[in-house]
Amino acid sequence: MSAPSEVPKVNKAVSNGYGPPAEPFPLPDNADILTQNAIKYMSFAGDPRTRFIFQNLTRHLHQFVKETDITTEEWMTAIQFLTATGQKCTSLRQEFILLSDVFGVSALVDAINNPNVGSATESSVLGPFFTEDANDVPFGESIASEGKGEYMLVQGRILNTAGEPIPDATIETWETDDLGFYDTQYTDRQGPDCRGRLKSDAEGRYQYRAVVPVSYPIPGDGPVGTLLELVHRHNNRPSHLHMMVEKKGYHKLVTALYPEGDPYLTSDTVYGVKKSLVVKLTKIESDEEARKHGFKKGPFTLLTHDYVLLTDDEAREARKKVTEANLLKEAEFQKLIS
Repeated sequence: MSAPSEVPKVNKAVSNGYGPPAEPFPLPDNADILTQNAIKYMSFAGDPRTRFIFQNLTRHLHQFVKETDITTEEWMTAIQFLTATGQKCTSLRQEFILLSDVFGVSALVDAINNPNVGSATESSVLGPFFTEDANDVPFGESIASEGKGEYMLVQGRILNTAGEPIPDATIETWETDDLGFYDTQYTDRQGPDCRGRLKSDAEGRYQYRAVVPVSYPIPGDGPVGTLLELVHRHNNRPSHLHMMVEKKGYHKLVTALYPEGDPYLTSDTVYGVKKSLVVKLTKIESDEEARKHGFKKGPFTLLTHDYVLLTDDEAREARKKVTEANLLKEAEFQKLIS
């Protein structure tokens, strides 16, 4: 007679430890009560800011569903779209950032968190192609390997709002090659290219060699590309050069420069262009001048631009004004749901 088989041990499902509300919620016999209950659930958050954000998110999500009279099939399509967006992400590709970009949300968050102040350089979207592995580039050297595009010399100064130079600022810069691809888009990528990290000198000056940026389409082989086709939108960005500037005591600047004349300047698919960031490029024909700056021969393009950084205190004061305005909105919202 065979021994009885063992019953596999199964761990009991474990709750997260929170119990039901002290006062029972009304059972939702209509959509409005359901929304009110969902907002009340978010009120349990201990942190006031967390509570405000998630109550507001819940309210707007429910309002969206009601206003659009969305069907079950349409909502399932949305869930599948978001699932596919996450599945498309890798360590070098961020499809969710791209999704945020094409809805203008990245640009909006950037604008709110980096209010324009006087002479300070305006910010722009980070984009999904920044990496941490840029090589350190000495003053005047190249961020691009040979053959990546037309020669360009980039130079200028890093200044504070008083016009004084900021020495030893860290500058991260990156761009596409002349085919419109970032290095991370190549499957055979061996390391960073068309990107670099450098420092401003004692007089706040910076200088490096690069290639002339070109307009390019954002990746169209994922869910975001499908979305743009669905609503008949182009997926192009105007030519630009990314810059990120940091120095202790100063607010980090994430921005980009956009050469004038690009056909996509006024319809950037990620809404990154600002008038103050549109720049003029100058063509230098001299072979002698080209060799002087490390190019093999002329011509080359010259881009000269100064960046003005806010101090941490200046940025904090500017952001404080935005926060105060948001607190008034929060107070109005709490009255609305009370």
